[in-house]
Amino acid sequence: MKKIAVEFVIFSVLLIFYSQNADALCVKASRANLRSGPGTKYEKTWSVYQYMPFAKLEKYGKWYKVKDVDGDVHWIYAKLVTDKYLCGVVKTDNTNIRTGPGTRYKKKSYSPIDKYYSFRVLKKKGRWVNIKDMDGDTGWVHDSLIWVQ
Repeated sequence: MKKIAVEFVIFSVLLIFYSQNADALCVKASRANLRSGPGTKYEKTWSVYQYMPFAKLEKYGKWYKVKDVDGDVHWIYAKLVTDKYLCGVVKTDNTNIRTGPGTRYKKKSYSPIDKYYSFRVLKKKGRWVNIKDMDGDTGWVHDSLIWVQ
């Protein structure tokens, strides 16, 4: 009976984790074009860099319909994205990136950064998120300033 209870708890935790991230996609290519429809003949709506996050809305063939940080809808080719890790994007201009998880830590040399700066999420400590950008630079940012998928 105890084994069944432990297996149920493990299954429940995995199900909750998966359902929270099931609709998350990250750009894995160094650059990706977003389109107004599912194909290269559709108008380009935005060009983004690696680690830009999106919420997956639906799939049509080899294309995903996605929503961005502003709530705008685009289409992206499936081979350009992954759901293997979480990514985030800055929501406002002049966002400080810190050397550690808190305002008592120094600002990074490339701080502050502007809206649409994208990154991969490495870990979280309280309300602070440890990030890595496409150049390999790391830092910490408060979770109220970012959108993570």
